[in-house]
Amino acid sequence: MTTKSPQDSYTIMNELVLPNDTNTLNNLMGGRLLHWMDIAAAICAQKHCNRIVVTASVDNVSFKAPIKLGDVVSIEAKVTRAFTTSVEVRMDVWAQNIPSGTKVKSNEAYYTFVALDKDGQKTAVAELLPETEKEQALFEGALRRRQLRLILGGKMNPNDATELKALFYGDQLPPNLGEEIKQ
Repeated sequence: MTTKSPQDSYTIMNELVLPNDTNTLNNLMGGRLLHWMDIAAAICAQKHCNRIVVTASVDNVSFKAPIKLGDVVSIEAKVTRAFTTSVEVRMDVWAQNIPSGTKVKSNEAYYTFVALDKDGQKTAVAELLPETEKEQALFEGALRRRQLRLILGGKMNPNDATELKALFYGDQLPPNLGEEIKQ
């Protein structure tokens, strides 16, 4: 299996906010932004996997600043970690008002995608090798974020989330942590 760098999947998608994209306050509708983010992240994941991918999860998406009618939305996406058959993609969303020359960060989020073969079955993906300190930090955090997603989705026992437990307890892990969480 080949290896890839985060730069190999880097994707920028731009959209112009038109009247049909806005609510009654002339702000971009959240659902439209989530749709655009899903497209940008899927393109990014496909670049890494060289396969068709499907959305497996969307992490919490918070809106830090409204995006207005006429703004240009830039979505920057990059794979932060590859697991056996899935990849985590981080996105940063920027809103730019070209006439005023302002640019603000509106959102950031993580999406997870699963790679599929020609028969629609999960398939292995290339390993990701981070190159910068920031990429390394995102890579390391991805395992904790993955464990949290799996716990919240009921696919992992909290007692098995060793990376996540270490974040909260360090070397002071209490015995029977999984039993405490279930109660």
